[in-house]
Amino acid sequence: MEEAQAYKIAVLITCYNRKQKTLAFLESLAKQEAFKKSDTDIFLLDDGSSDGTGIAVKEKYPFVKIVEGTGNLFWAGGMRAIWKHAMSVDNYGLFLLFNDDVVLFDNAFGNLIMRYKELNKKGVILIGSTMSAETKKITYGGMLFHNLKRWDCYRAIPDDKEFTPCPCGNANVLLVDRATVESIGVFSDAYTHSYADFDYTLTAYKKGIDVLIAPGYYAYCEDDHGVNWLSGKYNSLKKRIEYLYSPKGLAYKEHLYFMKKHFPADYAMSFAKLWLKTLFPILWDKFKLKENH
Repeated sequence: MEEAQAYKIAVLITCYNRKQKTLAFLESLAKQEAFKKSDTDIFLLDDGSSDGTGIAVKEKYPFVKIVEGTGNLFWAGGMRAIWKHAMSVDNYGLFLLFNDDVVLFDNAFGNLIMRYKELNKKGVILIGSTMSAETKKITYGGMLFHNLKRWDCYRAIPDDKEFTPCPCGNANVLLVDRATVESIGVFSDAYTHSYADFDYTLTAYKKGIDVLIAPGYYAYCEDDHGVNWLSGKYNSLKKRIEYLYSPKGLAYKEHLYFMKKHFPADYAMSFAKLWLKTLFPILWDKFKLKENH
């Protein structure tokens, strides 16, 4: 608990019509002793929820600083906006990014701060791994690569005791220190919904910032992404093309931007796959081809 007291901390989350999940996350955080004794502000961007999320949070957790979104920010836009807002409020030493569907393990908050303090350095990103409450298998965390020049990666199982260096990871549970933000800023404006966390960690890694998977697991979080194409059996070509360009679909332009920036050797193949998924989804329907994203 002493570790958390040493830093001015900003917790960053964004939400949209997931009232029960948002409240469950806040409950899992607010009850932790290390959080209670820390100098921490919670910032929640409510991006136009119609299910009463903002009202429920105000009633149960009045200390949460709620910022209203435009209703069109999606995940990356919401996190970017709330991050910039927090930076305008105070000089925070640490930023803790969470998905609102995460349920933190007991002492996860304090343990993550303790792990950061153990490193005794500045310019660090710590990735906290999550697991499914049902299967107890990893769902989100760090990614390791077979070849850093290709978008060919796999989910890394965290070590119980040691930090694991990695180039890329999810922001379901993510610690970013101030030195990192001063070096590379916040999430890129190039992303609306997905890829922002992968881009951010890869950018940091290439800049020489330590991107590390923290030891152990920190929360439950279910993998809700499903398959990343629309079946040709039930969806018209028009609907599939809309999905191709949708921020919550294949995010065509943003995906290609991400590939060109980080994995140019795979750009042409990615371009072809996006259109094949859209025009000939039977290939994915039949063979259930998997993609890293």
